[in-house]
Amino acid sequence: MTHAASRAWQGPSLAGPASLVVLAIIVLPMLVLLQGSFEASSAQSVIQQGLTLANYQRFFTDPYYLDIFFVTVKVAALCTVLALVLGFPVAYFLARTQSRHKSLLIILVVFPLLVGNVVRAAGWMIILGHAGAINSLLGWLGLADEPLKLLYTPAAVVVGTTGIVLPYLILTLQSVLEGIDFSVEEAARNLGANPIVTFLRVTLPIATPGVAAGTVLVFILCMNAYATPVLLGGTGITMMAPALYDQITKAADWPFGSAMALILVVSTLVMALISHSLINRKYAKTMAA
Repeated sequence: MTHAASRAWQGPSLAGPASLVVLAIIVLPMLVLLQGSFEASSAQSVIQQGLTLANYQRFFTDPYYLDIFFVTVKVAALCTVLALVLGFPVAYFLARTQSRHKSLLIILVVFPLLVGNVVRAAGWMIILGHAGAINSLLGWLGLADEPLKLLYTPAAVVVGTTGIVLPYLILTLQSVLEGIDFSVEEAARNLGANPIVTFLRVTLPIATPGVAAGTVLVFILCMNAYATPVLLGGTGITMMAPALYDQITKAADWPFGSAMALILVVSTLVMALISHSLINRKYAKTMAA
């Protein structure tokens, strides 16, 4: 084998093992879900032979499941926006700071990722509970005569989910912002632009690729959240991941649960790609101008 041929095979040989792993742990289970979603179920058998669209028809014609889907989209979108609003200033500060404690600050952002989502959700339960930190503080300050119902509400799910996905967005944005030459901000200031105009017309457009990547990642995580809606939402809110889990484990309706899983995956992917495309298109127009 010649040297050129050897170099041509070097890439596929290196990517081959990783591709096989992805095929085994992602593609094959998705194919099993796809097949199962077209099966029928009955009281006598979990899965019956034969292909049918009844599971998808049931989902898209039942107001209950459509409501669960739209609630999931609303919560995911709201959490993504909140994470962006709260995370951008932190990422910007981390990117610009020259402090010798910068590594420590980044470690503090990464540290929550070392703790499981269940543990972090349990922490929010302590904060938002009937006798939790917030109600105790409000009672001590005399701002509430009786404890507020903060836990097992949609607001609790939004707060908890935003807190869980926030580090992902901060780290994604921070890595992009560090590649920006901040002298362009100084140039804009010298030309008379105020801080708000500088941010909207200079910093934000340059950081758009990072915003796109971070928001897509966070939106996907929010759409597929399970532990946080279950622990913080209780019966006050139902989202897609807990709903499809109940179909498989409690109702033993594997075909319908598989259909719900495919709908969740495909809809999340489509919405993420659309938003990513729109943001990048806006970025291209801004840079061209």
